[in-house]
Amino acid sequence: MREDGVLLGFARGPLSHSQIIGVVPSADVVDALAAEVGAPADLAVLLLAGLDFPDEEEAYQAEAEGRGWATEIVVGNDTYAVLRAGTERPWGVAVTCGSGMNCVGVAADGQRVRFPSLGAVSGDTMDGAGALGLAAVSAAARSADGRGPNSALEGLVPGHFEMSDTVALARALHDGEISSRRLGELAPLVFEAAESDPVAGDLVDRQAAEVVAFVRAAVNRLGLANEEVEVVLGGGVLQSGNRRLLGGIEAGLREVGTGLSVQIARSRPIVGAALLGLDRLGADPAAYERAREEIDRATESLGDVTGDAATVS
Repeated sequence: MREDGVLLGFARGPLSHSQIIGVVPSADVVDALAAEVGAPADLAVLLLAGLDFPDEEEAYQAEAEGRGWATEIVVGNDTYAVLRAGTERPWGVAVTCGSGMNCVGVAADGQRVRFPSLGAVSGDTMDGAGALGLAAVSAAARSADGRGPNSALEGLVPGHFEMSDTVALARALHDGEISSRRLGELAPLVFEAAESDPVAGDLVDRQAAEVVAFVRAAVNRLGLANEEVEVVLGGGVLQSGNRRLLGGIEAGLREVGTGLSVQIARSRPIVGAALLGLDRLGADPAAYERAREEIDRATESLGDVTGDAATVS
């Protein structure tokens, strides 16, 4: 991409999550894409899933610099791209909730806050579609054996995996016949069931409460509770448009601060990375609109690119 926002090239590749495949294999994916779009460049902004700690960013930075993709390389977590993709200003709070969940906050003075987002071990609950799906499996089992309230999930959840009942599903998950990574498939089922099933509705409410908890912590740690703050929501779960989920988030945020406003990310994270690059270059305001329009147009036919790698030039 040029400094005036004109898109020169776009390429998409397979999974590049460094925590799943490792730093070097992840960089190999980006390496191929960089070559496809015409590297080296003057500036590369790499905002990637799985870079949750400074040392992970430093390790990727070192690997990236050794590849010669650009004269200057900026490395960070992909949630910063979600934030910038959902707002016209370079600060605010973003929560992404897809296969996993994360939150970052940036104040107008540049101060930042982020979370480890490692699951239950770092205090996360309902941290993405997988956790929502696991909660649905648990609720279905408790409905079936009498430990919990009756729920339509008792039949819907095992039925989704073509299992006869909750016990058969539990055994299949336990034995690895069904990968736990497939539990995220249940999120749309939970949203649909929540319209009439109180147990499913409670799961959706718990997901909304976890989003609010992240935002509350970020806002309070940055001292922004009394400021006008845009809260950007990204990821498949939050961009599903579920009215109960979004309504619960909006209601909860009103209790956090009257100046908080919800913005659903209207562009893919790669747009945010490009805009942050333009921020760094001090680009003309017209460049931002052009960059957003051109990348949105280039990616509109691709569907969901969550978990994939994508680069622009």
